[in-house]
Amino acid sequence: MLCLFCKIDMTGSKSVEHIIPESLGNTTSTLPPGVVCDGCNNYFARKVEKPLLESIDVTALRFHQRIPSKRRRIPPLEGTIGPTAPATMYLHNEGMFAGLLDVSPEALKLILHDKADVLNLPPSGDDWSPALTARFLAKTAMEALASRLLSYFGNTDYAVTEPQLDRIRGYARRGGAMPWPYHRRRIYDPDRCWALSSGENVQRVWEWEILETEDIEHYFVVALFGLELTINYHEPSIRGYIDWLNRHGGVSPLYYGPNATHPDNGV
Repeated sequence: MLCLFCKIDMTGSKSVEHIIPESLGNTTSTLPPGVVCDGCNNYFARKVEKPLLESIDVTALRFHQRIPSKRRRIPPLEGTIGPTAPATMYLHNEGMFAGLLDVSPEALKLILHDKADVLNLPPSGDDWSPALTARFLAKTAMEALASRLLSYFGNTDYAVTEPQLDRIRGYARRGGAMPWPYHRRRIYDPDRCWALSSGENVQRVWEWEILETEDIEHYFVVALFGLELTINYHEPSIRGYIDWLNRHGGVSPLYYGPNATHPDNGV
């Protein structure tokens, strides 16, 4: 078997590849060893996923949604005590404040005089870095396709050998002068809860789908805490996806067709 990205022989590779990083709440959507080589796995973790996960908007999302890292630590978030006194906040996994780090003299003075009555923390935002997000989407799209092929055919041959996928594969590995265009919109609030048939209320962490449009274009669609991101497999254009949305009343492909009858999908 050849690596999905670099196409070298993956004999001996041992890494399980998470299609969506564990630090974005994914513990189940993975590829077995032998689909992505250890070298590419490590490269994407260091050069694509880590910078995105540590960006301010994604860090704030992980903090507010209490998403732990692989080491089971929720990332700290920089904020202020009062309007301007810098302080960094930490959380326990169960959601309780663990303490302050790098408290400024101004903040320490407020704390010592019992005037630290206002804690300001930045909210999670949707304006993720275009360059980091585009490469993350390209990588994730290819791995989602490999997962689908494994489920249907037991191999990833098409994803490795199809020439039309070489452009997005290359972008995932090397980036480019301009970010690969993608579509972004919020389809539900990150704090929204969903009622399961068991009566339990849960949040949706992630969900993804591969869309084939009426024009035989293929798009990868993923939602992370309600932020829907869509990328074209074959060319750097989202025009066809916008056309599809217009033809279908703006409904997300994640909730269209067969997916409309699976409210628990992706939780």
